[in-house]
Amino acid sequence: MPPRAELDPLTMTDQMEAIDDATAVRHKIDNTLARFSAAHDEMNAEEDERKKRRERLAARPAAFLDQTRTALQRVIATSPEPDAATRAEADKAPQTRLQEKKQRRSERSILITRIATAVLAAIVLIGTGAAWGTKSWYDSQFNKVAALDENSADIQNAAGQTGDENFLMVGSDTRDGAKAEDGVGDATEAPGARSDTIMIAHIPADRQRVVMVSFPRDLEIARPECNRWDPITSQYSNEKSPAQKIAKLNTAYAVGGPQCVTKVIQQITGMKMTHFVGIDFNGFKEMVDAVQGVTIHTDIPIDDTVLGKVIPQAGDIRITGDQALNFVRARHVKGDITSDYGRIKRQQEFIGSLLKAVMSKEVMLNAGKITGFVTAFAKATFGDNLGVDQMLTLAQSMRGLSAEKINFLTVPTTGNSNARGNEVLVPSKATGIFRALIENVALPDDKAAAPPASTSAAAPSSSTKSTGSKKTSTG
Repeated sequence: MPPRAELDPLTMTDQMEAIDDATAVRHKIDNTLARFSAAHDEMNAEEDERKKRRERLAARPAAFLDQTRTALQRVIATSPEPDAATRAEADKAPQTRLQEKKQRRSERSILITRIATAVLAAIVLIGTGAAWGTKSWYDSQFNKVAALDENSADIQNAAGQTGDENFLMVGSDTRDGAKAEDGVGDATEAPGARSDTIMIAHIPADRQRVVMVSFPRDLEIARPECNRWDPITSQYSNEKSPAQKIAKLNTAYAVGGPQCVTKVIQQITGMKMTHFVGIDFNGFKEMVDAVQGVTIHTDIPIDDTVLGKVIPQAGDIRITGDQALNFVRARHVKGDITSDYGRIKRQQEFIGSLLKAVMSKEVMLNAGKITGFVTAFAKATFGDNLGVDQMLTLAQSMRGLSAEKINFLTVPTTGNSNARGNEVLVPSKATGIFRALIENVALPDDKAAAPPASTSAAAPSSSTKSTGSKKTSTG
């Protein structure tokens, strides 16, 4: 057959190129590059899929099961096989019965090791997933409200308070949702909500002490302008409650809710509130019943002219939820002429005892009790920056310290109501207390022990961190 012309279509590619050696080489290179590109795209697709799986794992605790299966397969695949040298040696000669038994025993040991390793991996992964899911569930039970203002101009030496934890705890005497058997009345008798208890739990960055400062509900304040608060919906409105030069402290919560109380307390103390905890008293007793009672100490029987006999005898008493509710609410106790101050002291003691009870091994190691407490606590509380980790910080700090490093005190007042029936703050004493908390130095009433006669001791500077202080009486 005669040779075809150079431009004959049968001698050309589909791109109308002449088929020669150079073209064939170029096409081979192009095909190779195309395969590499396809492989690269496939690897990217696999990496995207792995990323999606990781995201699903972080979003859903159930994804831990997929990771468990993968771990089991990896463990089985990478478990050591019987030693090759041992196998080769065994193949050299016929096996005796003893050798066969040893080999079967060795293979069983390897199998058991594989199973045990796989089970351990499964337990670790499932346990981690369960812990993550449980904590997330607990955190989701807390009712969140807006309360904090950590950038407020009222905060003094904000940099010096870095790492400090300040819990602003407010007990509300709202009757919404209260039952007749609770014995606290209902919303028709006492509409709205007032702060029956206001307390700061201060934990410095070094965690070497806990100081709890209470404020009388009738403390006279200059109330700032605040947004109106609805305690039923836990929402703020755009309507403003005007500033008032003379008002009782408990009105701040009544008109402006958590945000207004936080603003007032930061103005008085200069301290940065990092957590807000609101407690409705009508659900308070369920927390106590969840841990099967709390032990408190009282020097006298608690016989209230309004609530009746709350605790019939003095001493160390384990109280139930109903008793606890009345114990912290009683204001007209026979033999107690201090009224609000006596109640503040009882509230401080009770909160300390409740936190210690929650952190006890009888509760922490009992899944039913700790779940019941968290459920009851979440039902009766609302807060800002509030969750399991934050409450454990407070409870663990109080549990791990000796009694002399846990201070309960009341903000200093004149001790006598003025003509308006309000308690009056003593600014000089109060400033000393709050400055000591902000700078983490000894409280004003703390007395340093005298050094031995044979030695001399320099006075500590104001910047020295205090490692503890004794209990301070109410002002």
